[in-house]
Amino acid sequence: MDSSSLEATVSNILKEVKTGGDEALIRFSLIFDKIILKNLLASPEELQEAEHLLDVPLKQAILTAKKNIELFHSRQLIQEAVVETMPGIRCWRKSVPVERVGLYIPGGTAPLFSTLLMLGIPATIAGCKQIVLCTPPGKNGKIHPAILYTAHLLGIQTIVKSGGAQAIAAMAYGTRSVPKVYKIFGPGNQFVTCAKQLIQKDGIAIDMPAGPSEVCILADETANPSFIAADLLSQAEHGADSQAVLITTSKRIAEETVQCVQDQLQELPRKTLAEKALTHSKAIIAKSMEDALELVNEYAAEHLIIAMDQAESISEKIHQAGSVFIGHFSPESAGDYASGTNHTLPTNGFAKAYSGVSVDSFVKKISFQQLTPQGLANVAEAVEIMAEAEGLTAHARAVRIRSTSKQ
Repeated sequence: MDSSSLEATVSNILKEVKTGGDEALIRFSLIFDKIILKNLLASPEELQEAEHLLDVPLKQAILTAKKNIELFHSRQLIQEAVVETMPGIRCWRKSVPVERVGLYIPGGTAPLFSTLLMLGIPATIAGCKQIVLCTPPGKNGKIHPAILYTAHLLGIQTIVKSGGAQAIAAMAYGTRSVPKVYKIFGPGNQFVTCAKQLIQKDGIAIDMPAGPSEVCILADETANPSFIAADLLSQAEHGADSQAVLITTSKRIAEETVQCVQDQLQELPRKTLAEKALTHSKAIIAKSMEDALELVNEYAAEHLIIAMDQAESISEKIHQAGSVFIGHFSPESAGDYASGTNHTLPTNGFAKAYSGVSVDSFVKKISFQQLTPQGLANVAEAVEIMAEAEGLTAHARAVRIRSTSKQ
């Protein structure tokens, strides 16, 4: 969609929700989803019903993923040391949770309850006091039971039946039913991504500009075309605007992979979506591994799979990617669900400057410093000289007045 018309459309949605609140959200549900909502919030009864609707194997799988994600992310809590930069000067940083956060969970073509694990777990570990969840309901006006079950498992109490740009607006500005938050997380389509970028102008922080999903596979002669094809299609089935890219030094691998993709495609329930994604996907044959690596790092994929025997040594040459999967038996699906790493990652080349979601995403760092009279005396001359050189006399005086005081 043309960026200017997209921004105009999304801007209007943001304005309507900002002024219309709950009523605007209900109206947009009717316009976009053809759903008449009587209540924007999921009820306790719906949460209880969801647990009974899920079969035991799925609940057990969610618990396994939860355990691994919690273990990986809990190790990210680091207490920084106090540093004495000079005698009498102590400096340190403290991680403080973002008090109110909003999580957006897509539910259009697939209910991404796995994304709720990826966002809700680090938010909980970080200590966020209030977590607001927005996700679009189905045609029955109810949220998918797997999302409700996962939310209940994580202790999330405010669950809003709203999707798209209007959900981002609700969390950014607040409504009668939806608390205003300080930072919004979660992937989405081009409307959601645009809304997240626009609300930053009003001082609401976001995790990253995450758009349609993508995978890049770097392969050599040792790769298995059947494995590669399955990985490419695992991204293609996300949606029509997803992209799957193979970069290889082997013409044979490229040709066999393309054939495997066509064969496996016929077996997919989401074949139509995957076919659309494949129309703008690529299989590229590089002249050398050096050329292939240069292209891989320039592409800066959300997911990068290194399908080769010497994958670990090659991985050391990767400096631009969201998440890297090393070797023939590290499918991107493992990271999407249950290996433990986070799957909310920068797309569309943003991995050149952004990191994926982690516990750090849900905290802010406050720096502290404490100076004794001796400490101030040790640094006073440097501060005064620098302040005077910048023409900031009051800065210099704030030091000088203490240095000459008898208190």
